[in-house]
Amino acid sequence: MPTTESDRIELSADELRGIAGYAADCARRVLSIFERSLPADPRPRDAIDAADAFAGGGRRTGALRQSAWAAYKAAQEADSPAAADAARAASHAAAAAFLHPRASAHQVKHILGAAAHAARAEELASEEGGHVSAETLEWARQHAPAAVTAVLARLPAAPSGGGRVGEFTRDLDAALRA
Repeated sequence: MPTTESDRIELSADELRGIAGYAADCARRVLSIFERSLPADPRPRDAIDAADAFAGGGRRTGALRQSAWAAYKAAQEADSPAAADAARAASHAAAAAFLHPRASAHQVKHILGAAAHAARAEELASEEGGHVSAETLEWARQHAPAAVTAVLARLPAAPSGGGRVGEFTRDLDAALRA
């Protein structure tokens, strides 16, 4: 569906960099969950490193996009649900550089996806479950840079659905808008 003028939002390069850096920080918190499961698979770490490089001033390249897809593929091949969500968090981190300038609720999932998948990975990996995911979401709320809240303010609220990760996305979205 083509983007109409009323659907468009402005996204600066600095905002994209801030969002990507935040997403990388969120994903890095759970990278060890993936690496304990598959220590020889570098794809999630590579995606986080690529997101960091972009956040630090690097270019949006095909290699950055490919690192997001590679981490996504690693999630599909993971041998545990927690490791899969940790890899998805890394995938979202690298993909954050490619946020679309559309006023769409779907874009909220791209901004907060790394944080939501990190919370789910920690929940699945921990015996404490919900307590750990609440701490992760609180950390994500406290560490969200101005770029995240500024862009979220231009978007509709997070969409319904998406299971537990969708629930985390909506909870974090609401907390960041409060």
